[in-house]
Amino acid sequence: MERYLQWVAEGLLALSWWKLLLIGLVTTHATIIAVTVYLHRCQTHRSLTLRPVVAHCFRFWLWLTTGMVTREWVAVHRCHHAHCETTKDPHSPVVMGIHQVLWRGAELYRGATGDPALVDRYGGGGPADWLERRIYGRYTWQGVGLLLVIELVLFGALGLTLWACQMMWIPFLAAGVVNGLGHYAGYRNYDCKEAATNIVPFGLLIGGEELHNNHHTFPTSAKFSVRWFELDIGWAYIRLLRWLGLASIRRPPDRLKRCAGQFVPTPVTLRLVLGNRPVLMRELTILTLDVFRSERRELTELIPGAALDQTKRLLRRAPCRLTGVQRMELGQVIIHSARLNTIHVARQTLEKLWERSPATQEDLLIVLQAWCMDAERSGLRPLQQFARQLASYG
Repeated sequence: MERYLQWVAEGLLALSWWKLLLIGLVTTHATIIAVTVYLHRCQTHRSLTLRPVVAHCFRFWLWLTTGMVTREWVAVHRCHHAHCETTKDPHSPVVMGIHQVLWRGAELYRGATGDPALVDRYGGGGPADWLERRIYGRYTWQGVGLLLVIELVLFGALGLTLWACQMMWIPFLAAGVVNGLGHYAGYRNYDCKEAATNIVPFGLLIGGEELHNNHHTFPTSAKFSVRWFELDIGWAYIRLLRWLGLASIRRPPDRLKRCAGQFVPTPVTLRLVLGNRPVLMRELTILTLDVFRSERRELTELIPGAALDQTKRLLRRAPCRLTGVQRMELGQVIIHSARLNTIHVARQTLEKLWERSPATQEDLLIVLQAWCMDAERSGLRPLQQFARQLASYG
C-alpha cells in the first residue's frame, strides 16, 4: 500500500521539482514554436512550406497540448487580419477593451470557431487527410486528455500541475498577451493601418509573436524581426529546418540595393520601391522627425509645448492615416517652418505613388523620377540625400 501511494504521488519517474520545471519549460516552448511556425507562418500566411513529416509532428503535438484544430485557428487569424480593429475582428482590444481580450482571449477564440460561416470562408487550404478528419478535427479534447493521463502516470500528482500550466500557456500568452497587448501597448516600427505593436522582451516565451507590428506590416514574411535588438526565436527554428532540408521559405520582396553610378530611377528602382513601402516610409519618417527636432527650438517661441508634443506624435504617423482634424492641427504648426513643411509635403507626395494602382509602370516611373528631381531642388539636405539614395536603388 505504501508503495502504491508513493507511485501515485511521484509517478513512474519520481522526478524532482526542478526536473519537472525543466520539462514544463521545454514542452510549453515546443507548443509555442508549433503555433508560430506551423499554425501561423506556414498554414495561415503561407510564408514557408514544411515537409509532411514535420507538419504532422506539429499537428500531433498541438492536438496533444492544445486540442486546437488547424483549420479553425487559421480561419480566426485570417479573419483577424481581414477585419482588424473592427467589430468583425474576433479579438480586438480596440473594440472590446484590453481586459476582455487579455483575460478572456481563449473564450473569444472559441466563440469565433463556433461560427461555421467564418471557418468555411477563411479556413481553406489546411490539411484535410484522414487523420485530420477522423481524429484531430473530431476528437479535440481527447488529445489533451491523453496528455493528462500520460503525465499523471509518469509524474504522479505533480503531473496535474504540469498539465494545468501547459493548458494555460497558449490561452494566456497567445490568445491574451499577443492578441491583447500586441494591439494595445508597445512600440511601433511602422505606421501600419492596424494598431499592432511590438512587445519586448518576451521573445523566448512567445517565439517571436511579440513582434506584432512588424508582422502586420509584412504579414507574408516568415521573419518577424527587423531591428538588431529584436529576437525572433521562431525564425531561428525556421532557419534550422531549412538548413536540414525540412522547410522552404517563400521568397520575400527584393531587398533594397544601391547601384553605384546610378542617379536616376529606373524600372528596377520602381519595382524595389513599390515592394518596400514600409521600409522607405519609415526611413522618411525618421528624417522628418530629425528635421522637427532641429526646428523645435525656433518653433517653441511661436507654438505652445503641448501642441509641439502633439505635432511630434502626428509626424510619426503616415500622412494617409491622419484624420481631417489631425491634418489641420499639423498644418497649423508646420506652416511656421519651411523646412518641416517641405519634407512633410514630400512624404505626402511619395506616399501617393503606392496609391496609383490603375497607373501603368511607365507613368509610375515618371512620377518617381519627378519626385526625386523635386526633392533635389528643395534645398533640404536630408531630403536630398534620401532622394539620391532612392534613385540609386537598382
